[in-house]
Amino acid sequence: MLVTGAVRGIGAAIARAMAPTHDLVVNHVSPAEPGDHVEALAGELAAAGAAVLVHRADVGVAADVTAMFDACDEHFGRLDVLVNNAGIAGGYGPIDDVDPDALARLWSVNLTGAFLCAREAVARMATDRGGRGGSIVNVSSRAAVLGGPGEWVHYAASKGALDTMTVGLSKELAPRGIRVNAVRPGLIESDFHDHAPPGRIERLAPSVPLGRPGVAAEVATAVRWFASAEASYVTGAFIDIGGGR
Repeated sequence: MLVTGAVRGIGAAIARAMAPTHDLVVNHVSPAEPGDHVEALAGELAAAGAAVLVHRADVGVAADVTAMFDACDEHFGRLDVLVNNAGIAGGYGPIDDVDPDALARLWSVNLTGAFLCAREAVARMATDRGGRGGSIVNVSSRAAVLGGPGEWVHYAASKGALDTMTVGLSKELAPRGIRVNAVRPGLIESDFHDHAPPGRIERLAPSVPLGRPGVAAEVATAVRWFASAEASYVTGAFIDIGGGR
């Protein structure tokens, strides 16, 4: 399994959930992730049973993505699951405050990166390319449905595009042995909210029908199911993990 953006937040939770059953390519991009933290996570995953390859790559850069998948080939010899988790906020605020350079970077990571990684995964997993089939799980957001008004319309739009990609690829790749699904996390406790004014989680928690924010491990559980044989007849599906919001 290759997990992009895997060394913090939801990505790290996914890697932890999968370590007992899957060997892992753990993607990160420096300098956002200090090396000691990456190494500590790799050691934790190895202790849980996984063979681990840590690979630094910017998913918004095609050459980096190609090199990462080539490293996966060399280290493991095959790929069974891709989790497109890497994503950025792209700034915070209404459309008046959207910076064009930040917007371009947002698209390159959240959408182009997912496409580039999916392309490389298909080349390795598709049965008509000599692969064994496999699974792609995209980490979208409830923002794709709610719209993110006043805060993250640009981010929400990138996740809406990822949802469309999920539907289209699920139909395109089903005959080729690859299932494509997505999770849509809602208000989850993570450092993503550091991009917003302080207290965002506390402010929004009362709007969640279940009355609390979620945690990254609850998202990871859904990803693990999508990747498993228990979901063998599921493709083009979405699991909303937003406490009813």
